[in-house]
Amino acid sequence: MALAIPSPLLDTIRAHGEREYPRESCGLLLGAGAEPRRVTDVTPLRNANTEAPERRFALDPREHLDAQREARRRGLEVVGFYHSHPDHPARPSVTDLAEASWPGFSYLITAVARGRAAAVHSYELAEDRGHFIQEEIIVTGQASPIS
Repeated sequence: MALAIPSPLLDTIRAHGEREYPRESCGLLLGAGAEPRRVTDVTPLRNANTEAPERRFALDPREHLDAQREARRRGLEVVGFYHSHPDHPARPSVTDLAEASWPGFSYLITAVARGRAAAVHSYELAEDRGHFIQEEIIVTGQASPIS
């Protein structure tokens, strides 16, 4: 399992996490679902969580649906999701696992430490939905450190 993503798109995700700090950022990974999954675009979305946005994110259902329609119109598919972990490691939390619904999709997490993007890791939700499996990130184009 691997996720291929161009360096400029990874930079966009990291910058989104920094802009939203100390809130979690979130968005969609768009592209093609073959192995490796290939990201060709990202769609930043608004964190709709109003109770604890610094520890949780929620996708606005209307925004999510509109982004999926736009992706289909452009011949792309949703291959995964991304979000940030402000001042926490780039690994899935218990809540991330409980709320993940799509096996076979990538879940990319960026650690944002004191407002600066740090490590980035990607995971695939297992078919049984009981755990995540870490996947390799293949950065294409100009190198971008992901720790």
